[in-house]
Amino acid sequence: MTKLCNFGILITLCIILGIIAGSVHAQLKMNFYAQTCPKAEKLVEEYVKKHIPNAPSLAAAMLRLHFHDCFVRGCDASVLLNFTSATKNQTEKTASPNLTLRGFGFIDGIKRIVEKECPGIVSCADILALAARDSVLVIGGPYWNVPTGRRDGRISNATESLYNLPPPFGNFTVLQTQFANNGLDLKDLVLLSGAHTIGISHCSSFSDRLYKFNGIYGAQDPSLDSEYATVLKERKCKWINDTEIIAEMDPGSFRTFDLSYYKLVLKRRGLFQSDAALLTNPTSKSFVNKLAQGSLQSFYAKFARSMEKLGRIQVKTGSDGEIRKHCAIVN
Repeated sequence: MTKLCNFGILITLCIILGIIAGSVHAQLKMNFYAQTCPKAEKLVEEYVKKHIPNAPSLAAAMLRLHFHDCFVRGCDASVLLNFTSATKNQTEKTASPNLTLRGFGFIDGIKRIVEKECPGIVSCADILALAARDSVLVIGGPYWNVPTGRRDGRISNATESLYNLPPPFGNFTVLQTQFANNGLDLKDLVLLSGAHTIGISHCSSFSDRLYKFNGIYGAQDPSLDSEYATVLKERKCKWINDTEIIAEMDPGSFRTFDLSYYKLVLKRRGLFQSDAALLTNPTSKSFVNKLAQGSLQSFYAKFARSMEKLGRIQVKTGSDGEIRKHCAIVN
């Protein structure tokens, strides 16, 4: 009888937790600001359309900023917070994986316009999610739904970025684990890696593959195509500690959201170890092959679904968090 009671209590608890989880997602919805700030999404879109054509590389920066935000404490704009003497810890922005992030001023510019229209209504987290989508769309990339209603977090810790962001030198196990920790599966890992079809990288993110593989000076990553490695050494990263020079993640079409990234990965010409890692698992390798041989429209549709999942990671809604007046500072 006791076991039956305990089982009944467990079932009831699961149902309650399911209702709570469901209510959180219910609060994140399309056109969340339809009544409180009906022009909000249009203002973000107009700002993006005005500025991205003049600086198309910011599209990749916006996408990366959104990704780095969501993987640490969820999509709560914690990556935008500045370190101040009032905070107990260095913020995410100061962590080594985030030192090359760009676009903070871009988000601040949107926030000022939205605040003027609707003070204290629209979160920085929603602005970042919308700006990432709209920026990619402006350069000809895919569209995905961005349900809104996120609230901004009050905590930002640099240490959490070190442990929760997938590193460019990560092996498949590390990558799969970190994605799974955020409710993302193996297909999401492959699809979201496809964002590397646009943008650039600093040499410091991959130079170990050229000069110090596995910590051995002079060793080169055998999983990297030797001819491509030579090009990187001679034309891009000429020494191991080169922190200023950059390289395209998808040479030849790094400003175009296309399938060439997957084709390069299959040729062992992915820039990062994390790109090469996609071929070390039979299931992910098969999916890379399928994407590379498939249609662009199919990739766009699949990428869109993964981006929607990304945008829902540990969101703060309802009375949780706050609506910041300035994206870089808690209220």
